[in-house]
Amino acid sequence: MNDTLLRHCRRLFLRGLTVQAHIGIHAHELQATQRIIIDVDLYVSLEGTRPHDDRIDEVVDYDFVRAVVHGRVAQGHINLQETLCDDILTHLLAHTGVMAARVSTRKPDVYPDCDAVGVEVFRAKPGVL
Repeated sequence: MNDTLLRHCRRLFLRGLTVQAHIGIHAHELQATQRIIIDVDLYVSLEGTRPHDDRIDEVVDYDFVRAVVHGRVAQGHINLQETLCDDILTHLLAHTGVMAARVSTRKPDVYPDCDAVGVEVFRAKPGVL
């Protein structure tokens, strides 16, 4: 990770957010939802998120992240995990307090001989890195 980003940001994260999603390109995936596990890291301005009065409106709220994920999944069928990651990442970066983000998705029920198959993407706002 870029040292500058880590020096000037606070990292918020959600681990293991599990949703049922209409995702996939195979015939059996088009018929039913499947379990997707999502991890998110948000890099927010350290200076801009110091809670001076210990109030939620002084920081980036985790509810925002959950709303973005659930909102995207609710929009309907997604063919690729890459599309899901990119869409979630784009919405997270639209928040003024978010400087950079990492999103990973994984399907834990695809193959019996591995834990999961997945995708991860990281992006920072222009000028951050």
